[in-house]
Amino acid sequence: MRIALGLEYDGSAFCGWQTQPRGCAVQDYLESALAIIAGRETATICAGRTDAGVHALAQVVHFDTDAARPLTAWVRGVNSHLPKTIAVIWAVEVGADFHARNSARERCYRYVLLNHPARPALYDKRMGWAHQPLDLEAMQGSAQCLIGEHDFSAFRARECQAASPMKTLRKAEIIRHGNIFVFEFVAPSFLYHMVRNLVGSLVSVGAHREPPGWLQQVLESRDRTLAAPTFAPDGLYLADVAYDAKWGLPRIPRL
Repeated sequence: MRIALGLEYDGSAFCGWQTQPRGCAVQDYLESALAIIAGRETATICAGRTDAGVHALAQVVHFDTDAARPLTAWVRGVNSHLPKTIAVIWAVEVGADFHARNSARERCYRYVLLNHPARPALYDKRMGWAHQPLDLEAMQGSAQCLIGEHDFSAFRARECQAASPMKTLRKAEIIRHGNIFVFEFVAPSFLYHMVRNLVGSLVSVGAHREPPGWLQQVLESRDRTLAAPTFAPDGLYLADVAYDAKWGLPRIPRL
C-alpha cells in the first residue's frame, strides 16, 4: 500500500530534506522513525526538497509498505520517534499512482522577514532580517514583472540541476504586518535557490539600493551575476503543496 504523510518541521538543525551520509537530514530522521513502526527500511519521496535551514509547514511525503498499521500509527507512532522539531500531522492511504512530487499541481513558498534595526532573538533562525527600512510599495510594484512564464536564469543557483530555467510564477505577493514582511510565491515548481534569490533582489529594491525597474532588467538579462546575493534561509517556509481533490489529502492550514 502507499501512504501519504503531511509534515511540518523547523529546518534550523538539519542539513536540508535530502538524505546525507552524516544522517543529518529531515529525510534521515523520518525514514528511521518509519522503519521502527513498519519493522523494515522505508524509503520516502517528498513534494519539495528544502535546503539546509529551510522550514516546512506543509511538506508532503509518500512511501510504500506492506506493514498493516492503523493510520494513527503513521502519525502518533512515528512522531514518538522523531525529534521535537519534526512532526507528522496527518496520514492518508492513497492509490499506487499517487506521487508526492509528480502529482503536485503547485507549491507555495513563504519568506518571513523582520525589518528592524536590531536583529531578532526569539525568532532567530525562523525569520530573515533586514535592518534598513523597506519600501513596501516599491517591492510590490517591482514584483509584478515576475508573474507569468519566464526564464528565471538570473535567479537560479549555479548548482541547479533543473532541465530548463523556464518557470511559471502564478503569485508573487508581499504583505506587511508591522515590522514583519511576508513574501509569498506560488508556482508549479521552482529552481534551486530561486525564492531566496528573488527575496534578496526585492529587498534591494525595498531598501532603495536599486530602482523598481531594475528587477525586470535583471530578469530579462538571464544573468545571475546581476541579481542580489542569495538571501538567508532562516525565514523560508514550504507553506503549501496543492493536489487534485481526487487524492483526498487534508488541507489543514498551520500558519
